[in-house]
Amino acid sequence: MTLAITAHLRENAGGPSRRRSGAWVLPSQRSLLRIVTWAGLGLSALAGCQKPAAAPKYTTARADVGPVVGRVTASGTVSALVTVQVGAQVSGRIQALAVDFNSKVTKGQVLARLDPALFEAALQLAQANEKAALGGLARAQALEKDAQRKLVRARTLADQKLVPLAELEAAQAEVEVAQANIQAAEGSVAQARATRQQAQVNLAYTTITSPIDGTVISRAVDVGQTVAASLQAPTLFTIAENLSKMQVDTNVSEADVGKLSDGMEARFSVDAYPARVFTGRIRQIRYAPQVVQNVVTYDAVIDVANDERLLRPGMTANVAFVYARADDAVRVPNAALRFRPDGELARRAPKAEPGQRLIWVLDGDAPSPVAVTTGLSDGSVTVVQGLSAGAQVITERQDPGGGARPPGLGGGGMRRAF
Repeated sequence: MTLAITAHLRENAGGPSRRRSGAWVLPSQRSLLRIVTWAGLGLSALAGCQKPAAAPKYTTARADVGPVVGRVTASGTVSALVTVQVGAQVSGRIQALAVDFNSKVTKGQVLARLDPALFEAALQLAQANEKAALGGLARAQALEKDAQRKLVRARTLADQKLVPLAELEAAQAEVEVAQANIQAAEGSVAQARATRQQAQVNLAYTTITSPIDGTVISRAVDVGQTVAASLQAPTLFTIAENLSKMQVDTNVSEADVGKLSDGMEARFSVDAYPARVFTGRIRQIRYAPQVVQNVVTYDAVIDVANDERLLRPGMTANVAFVYARADDAVRVPNAALRFRPDGELARRAPKAEPGQRLIWVLDGDAPSPVAVTTGLSDGSVTVVQGLSAGAQVITERQDPGGGARPPGLGGGGMRRAF
């Protein structure tokens, strides 16, 4: 056909379109009509040679029968049930350490000692002040007794009219002053006694003991180091009460916390033992939210037995909570629920009833929709009702080149270029 058009053009090359006297002359209307006619015939012939469009191909998966387990996954931190931070209530220099990391301790056992020299001197000063106060009290009591004797003598002489009444009144006033001095001396004794007791307590604080039975998991000081307890008590040791029983504090998202309940079984693994699965139970789901970058989570506390002492405080646990299970259920891949047809199939697709989903099943070469009710899902497969086992469900449409189309890319709309 192209050769015919070329020949026709050559035939008319010497016609009206030839150059006359230095100028080109346009071809006549008849020649143009012939050219357009031959070009149209050529295009029609080429269009007739094209192959018809191939039928679309789909990737399918078989709906099978099996178990589906609903899980909630979360991450958490392993810790001891009771952890106590032991600090120093007085300032001083560490004179001796009696324990180290991983040391097993009992309640009341000495952990460390501070230099007691300053506190011993303060106690001696307080004891001396207490003695001085006691001496002042004894002097006041003696003066009060002497005043009482003078008052009795003055009262006897006054009854006999041997001394003036003023002398009797003076003796009475002296007794009252002596009694007031006794009260003041007793106050001084009480103050001195309290100061002495405080000095004794501070001296006792230089010996740091364990408040519980447990294991030392942290030591923050060395011999010769000075600790200052002026603002707050510095932490010297961290003691875990019982490492045979641990807990895992998990961060459960707000979307999944409603699926959990107290007493539910939980399984987790740690990076130190990736092939080992540990089992525990939820003891408490706390109401206090934890908000980090607008993400709300809740703490689910799991009790775990650690008889083998494999778990250590601070380990990261990857936890899975099983909240539901379905056995011998018809299940399909989640990709089948996400598949949407395009073109004529999309226009002819019926609308699903409320609470139902459409799944496209490949029967021969023709896709057909099936309305199903979805159930439990584990993230990869979903339980469905209304579909028989063995059906070939469509998960995606393949491109003409043989590749699969991107998931969720529907027909009839705008497509992204990948």
